[in-house]
Amino acid sequence: MCLAAMAVILLAVAPVSAGTKIMAGSPQLDAHIASTNEFSPGDDVNLQIVIENTGLNQFTMVESGIISPSDLSNTAKQLTATLDAGNAPLVVKADSQDVGEIPASSSATANFHITVNKYAAAGTYQIPLILNYTYLYQSTQEGTQVLNYLYKNINETHYIPITIKPEVEIAIPDVEAKNLNAGIEGYVFLTVKNVGSDDGRNAVIRIQQNGQSLVTPTDGSFYVGDFPVGAVANCTFRAQVARDAQQKSYPLDVLVYYENYEGDYVDSPVETIGVPVGEKVDFSVTPVAANVTPGDNAVITFQFQNTGGTTAYKAEARISAVQPFTSNDDTAFLGTMAPGDIRTASFDVSVDSSATSKEYGLDSEVIYRDALDNQITSDPLKANVEVVPAKSVVTLVGLPGLAAIILVVLAIAGYVVYVKRFKPR
Repeated sequence: MCLAAMAVILLAVAPVSAGTKIMAGSPQLDAHIASTNEFSPGDDVNLQIVIENTGLNQFTMVESGIISPSDLSNTAKQLTATLDAGNAPLVVKADSQDVGEIPASSSATANFHITVNKYAAAGTYQIPLILNYTYLYQSTQEGTQVLNYLYKNINETHYIPITIKPEVEIAIPDVEAKNLNAGIEGYVFLTVKNVGSDDGRNAVIRIQQNGQSLVTPTDGSFYVGDFPVGAVANCTFRAQVARDAQQKSYPLDVLVYYENYEGDYVDSPVETIGVPVGEKVDFSVTPVAANVTPGDNAVITFQFQNTGGTTAYKAEARISAVQPFTSNDDTAFLGTMAPGDIRTASFDVSVDSSATSKEYGLDSEVIYRDALDNQITSDPLKANVEVVPAKSVVTLVGLPGLAAIILVVLAIAGYVVYVKRFKPR
């Protein structure tokens, strides 16, 4: 503590009247949190600390010729407040606060931004609040017109209790996915550990969509029951992936709904994880025998290949016959197709006799089931069919062949004529 003297010269233009001299007194400061002092791990809050001055001027003397001081000895002046974390599991994100002057029977508020550690242990902690201020320690009158002020600097520490509430906190050391591909439903396997400070009861581990993530739970609850500190649960969930998802990881939120130490049912803080998504099931179609002629009834054949990232179960290929085609047999069974597998499909079609000779594209698709037996239809595929002109005899046998056929026919005709004319009767 240090003392500072300051002389104040008062110019009297009239006789000095009776004044008051304070014989003893000083500020008495106390501090407390304005609202609740209970926090949860991971809380990020603005902490309001109320600083009160309950100091009294204990003895005063009133006498003629005394100059009354302009400051009171129980006023805290030039007050600054500094909050420190001490041994509490939190971080103070604020500098010292200039509070100013607090007269007796008054209070002021200092604001501090704090963040409680995510995995803070439960318990009560004393966090130090350091107050630095000045007050009028003594005033000495010299003559009838001068007061010497003597101030004292005070630096004192107040300890403010805060309580970190017990809470279930989760960590997820392992994340796996199976058949979780774009456009289909698959499995999410999680290992969930209670790394908090509360023994959860009747615990249910849940997954939920994170914002606009393309992974959406379809069966997002897993009952655990008792979930004490340090316990590990292996959970299985089902989730749907949007068709336009890419082959990458997407966020998914995980939390625990449980009965806490006070008997209330609460949610744990959310833990966000990344879930790997594979490329979607996709197919290509290639013509094998798909040339037909106008007026023809024909069998057209295509090869369908699984060009995607997972297996298609019980797959069937289907074509949509449009003019100039008709079909009573538009579906072909492909079976189970792993990535890269090729299957051949044939369809009976009829071609209108007025069909123009050109290449046509028939709409086709593959209907299949995913690993969870959901039926899914592939993106549309174009199955190309070529309508060609009917082949003439010349096209079929060629000119040399046609000449040979004519010679044979003429020879046979000549032989018949010879036999009829010259054969003995």
